[in-house]
Amino acid sequence: MSDDKDFVAGFDSNARKAPVRVAFVTRRTSPQVKVADEDQVMTHPGVFLRVAVAVELLTIALVTLALAWDAPLEGLADPMHTPNPAKAPWYFLGLQELLHYFPPVLAGVLIPTLVVLALIVIPYFNINIQAESLWARDGAKRLRIVVVVAVALSVFLAFFDVWVALVPTVIIAVVMFLAARSSSQSASAMRRWLYSKPLSFWIMTWFLAEAAVLTAVGTFFRGPGWSWVWPWRS
Repeated sequence: MSDDKDFVAGFDSNARKAPVRVAFVTRRTSPQVKVADEDQVMTHPGVFLRVAVAVELLTIALVTLALAWDAPLEGLADPMHTPNPAKAPWYFLGLQELLHYFPPVLAGVLIPTLVVLALIVIPYFNINIQAESLWARDGAKRLRIVVVVAVALSVFLAFFDVWVALVPTVIIAVVMFLAARSSSQSASAMRRWLYSKPLSFWIMTWFLAEAAVLTAVGTFFRGPGWSWVWPWRS
């Protein structure tokens, strides 16, 4: 052990600020570590308890809705009289809307598979490990990449006339451009919030926006022959 180290005796009850090897605890101090708020919570029991409460509340809400209102079910299926249009359940209408634009293999197999794989893999990219802002490092370079991806995706959707999916893509791209032009010291709280979001947030937001728009269009704006109809017109 080198002799150039200085050892200072003092009084402190916080072992995090003063990690000493030998401590003399007097009657007026406590050896316990003071509790401090942290950004992370333990999986058990913190997260498990919140998930259990959320599941119970959702179950109560669904049971209450089922008891108060009947499901809008139609009559028994008749193979001799199929409805026009024959719509899938609401949670598949987004996929059915894609099948209206793309070939079945592309819309029914490739796109869902790529989306699921992307949602699984992207959160584990190095850029998301610290959940830091997408624009915190190499902001100009990342903005160029985002612009190229957004333009390529927009051209792809426009080529197949998927205008209902192009609109959310353009909106998300514009909001990302606004976030890239912001900073952590921006005067607007909204711009500071947008600037702080990681890549996984933007991809998930785009995915949810696309799913919501495609599902809404398939539910309310498709009539006989899957033609476009306005919901307020019979």
